Amino acid sequence: MTHPTPATSQAPHSHPSAGSQAPGGVEIAERTAWSVNGALALLVSLVLVVVGAWLAASSGTGLGVALLILGVLLLTGITVISPGDTRVVQLFGAYIGTIRRTGLLMTVPFTTRRKVSVKVNNFATNDLKVNDADGNPVNIAAIVVWQVADTAKSVFAVREAEEFVAVQSESALRRIAGDHPYDNAEHGEETLRGATDSVADELAHEVGARIALAGLRVVEARISTLAYAPEIAQAMLQRQQASALIAARERIVEGAVSMVENALERLENQNIVNLDDERKAAMVSNLLVVLCSESRATPVVNAGTLYQ
Repeated sequence: MTHPTPATSQAPHSHPSAGSQAPGGVEIAERTAWSVNGALALLVSLVLVVVGAWLAASSGTGLGVALLILGVLLLTGITVISPGDTRVVQLFGAYIGTIRRTGLLMTVPFTTRRKVSVKVNNFATNDLKVNDADGNPVNIAAIVVWQVADTAKSVFAVREAEEFVAVQSESALRRIAGDHPYDNAEHGEETLRGATDSVADELAHEVGARIALAGLRVVEARISTLAYAPEIAQAMLQRQQASALIAARERIVEGAVSMVENALERLENQNIVNLDDERKAAMVSNLLVVLCSESRATPVVNAGTLYQ
């Protein structure tokens, strides 16, 4: 009898080392690198260099050389960080941590420090031609506002963060556009043109889920361009005009019927004239023609009666 092999699981709060790699990419998370006040460290380093050089030149002792080397060693750890920037610190290829403090700082000597900006970035997609949920070709574009959230992942998990955002944004935009019709939707269905805020939120969540593995987050996403493709634009314009004409006709007929109903009701209530069914039908027909006609009605004077 075979027994199933017990599965191994990782503790939920454990952090893999910088060199570990999983099928989904590099498993790494940002942590804080060691740093101290750079002004004091710079002063100490200069003092050590000056004293060491003086001792080495005057007496030639090993103490002077050691102080000189120590001062130069400390100077290699001096760095300047501006607001909106960070430094990803590596020591012989190993990830040490990230410095988010600004100003003149000192960190671990002999380290390489890569500048990573955490400022907000704008990315505008190209005008994409995609098919909406009804199969109609539309031109659509979007603006994605993004920012680096995890500096370690943005450096080690992807090759180029900007290019990664561009590709994933256009891919997400294609999927979102294909899930919604441009307009003329069924009851309760969201359209690209009518539900822009909802579509923008959906796009932001879609792009955010795709770029999260690179340590990036979406601040905002908005549709910037939305139109039918040129080859069907004229046909869709005619359809929109027809829909608008039908809606206007419905409103006109509804108002005309209401006015005719009120007129007949007032004539009967005030006993102005007694109308039988035939006369009511004739009055209704005449009033509807006058109210619903696009051209000016021409009155016809009837000298006789309806029964002649």
